Amino acid sequence: MSSNEPRRTALDATHRALGATMTDFAGWDMPLRYGSEREEHVAVRTRAGLFDLSHMGEITVTGPQAAALLDFALVGNIGGVKPGRARYTMICREDGGILDDLIVYRLGDQEYMVVANASNAQVVLDALTARAAGFDAEVRDDRDAYALLAVQGPQSPGILKGLTDADLDGLKYYAGLPGTVAGVPALIARTGYTGEDGFELFVKPEHAVELWQALTRAGEGVGLVPCGLSCRDTLRLEAGMPLYGNELSTALTPFDAGLGRVVKFEKEGDFVGRAALAEAAERAASEPPRVLVGLVAEGRRVPRAGYPVVAGGEVIGEVTSGAPSPTLGKPIAMAYVDPGHAAEGTEGVGVDIRGSHEPYQVVALPFYRRQK
Repeated sequence: MSSNEPRRTALDATHRALGATMTDFAGWDMPLRYGSEREEHVAVRTRAGLFDLSHMGEITVTGPQAAALLDFALVGNIGGVKPGRARYTMICREDGGILDDLIVYRLGDQEYMVVANASNAQVVLDALTARAAGFDAEVRDDRDAYALLAVQGPQSPGILKGLTDADLDGLKYYAGLPGTVAGVPALIARTGYTGEDGFELFVKPEHAVELWQALTRAGEGVGLVPCGLSCRDTLRLEAGMPLYGNELSTALTPFDAGLGRVVKFEKEGDFVGRAALAEAAERAASEPPRVLVGLVAEGRRVPRAGYPVVAGGEVIGEVTSGAPSPTLGKPIAMAYVDPGHAAEGTEGVGVDIRGSHEPYQVVALPFYRRQK
């Protein structure tokens, strides 16, 4: 295989047998949809969906100073994460720009798993490896050691309960525990990127097909369907969850993105970007940068990333993500806009869609919040 051909997950043949439309995503050949992306989206909101997320980048950090390394390398307080729990955090450059947003799982006293976005996995691995200098800790590339399947939606606990003796009821959001699912050893995490309850299952690649088939059989009676990246994007958009490359980039600090809460200045010691981020926090408090808001269309035209947001004939922001919302029945978008136009209910805001200023309503994020 030539180096410029996309990588294939352990489930590649399964996706093709199901008739998936495949696409190159961050160097991986991934299922975009199996049939109707709208139907896949609605299944996750109302029943359950099954995803292959094996393109995500797993990096294991072990050793006596694993926590100290991660506290230095990342903006979060990772040493404060208890074994069996997970934390959403970010890795930043020295200037405060976001290299990636991450989930870090603490697997043991001296073992952590960092999960990076597929497009940034090598960047994160290189940064952690460089930042490990002087720490008694090892950074290991485990991207080939895992396949990752996700079951998302209100029926997902019931589907999984029939396949595992793990204590799912006791498994909190952003927690993970080792167990077996359909006889397959797995790290079972109550995490996801859809706005619904659900689980992510980290398994060895050789077990991926067996587990996919077992989950498919277990979900048959409750309407589980296979889901591709297209509906994953509309689900996360409705849930107001940022996507690296759209809402997050090296040009923005966590404070610019409205996610300053992930930066933990109170932790001991220095961390990469601390000084720049302290300045960014002060700036955000005194003269806030553009604010990430939700936009709901009054018409039918769909905004896309990069489209200008306008008011009174002036450009006041830019769309970062846009799509038709199956749940709201209208096009929606996330956009960075000037603070003067960021308040919920602000009128007179539009999106320039190929020269036509389409009216939009400013709303608070997220667009959708599940009923607990």
